[in-house]
Amino acid sequence: RDLHSFPTRRSSDLRGELDFEESLRKRVSLLQGLSVDKFEHLYTQVHFSKNAQEFVKILQKHDIEVGLVSGGFMPIAERLATELGIRLIAANRLKVKDGFLTGKLEGEIITREVKEETLIRWTEELDLPIERTIAIGDGANDLAMLKRAGIGIGFCAKEIVKEEIPLQIEDRDLTKVLNLIDFL
Repeated sequence: RDLHSFPTRRSSDLRGELDFEESLRKRVSLLQGLSVDKFEHLYTQVHFSKNAQEFVKILQKHDIEVGLVSGGFMPIAERLATELGIRLIAANRLKVKDGFLTGKLEGEIITREVKEETLIRWTEELDLPIERTIAIGDGANDLAMLKRAGIGIGFCAKEIVKEEIPLQIEDRDLTKVLNLIDFL
């Protein structure tokens, strides 16, 4: 099996028309038997948004903690977080047996509600008022988190996010977010 044949989320998934958890479980079931070694190849295909590394470094330089919560998979999210120096991370965990994917997920599935709960949990861990948080997202699965954060920003967002979140960045350059926040 090749990762290139992994079905991608349809636009209806991103608009919130399909149940994320159900859709994710169906797609993950198709990965049964895939070697975990394939994630090495997949990681080489992942690209950061423009200036993502610079954006994170600027925030960290100002002692702003950055977290990564993703509806994607932990092997990729962990590598991205490590490369960016991010210690707060949450993503879906794929069940593995003898070096191969079982086609199942384990642990908590990162749904819309879990993203919001993760933001809240991290604020508690950091002893940070929710009003001092910033969340950035692009799809329906991010809406609860974006609405709960002190500042919610749609980043190259799908239409449903554009309709509900007033702050938007259309440019793929993450440093544009710095113009919307007062962190100094």
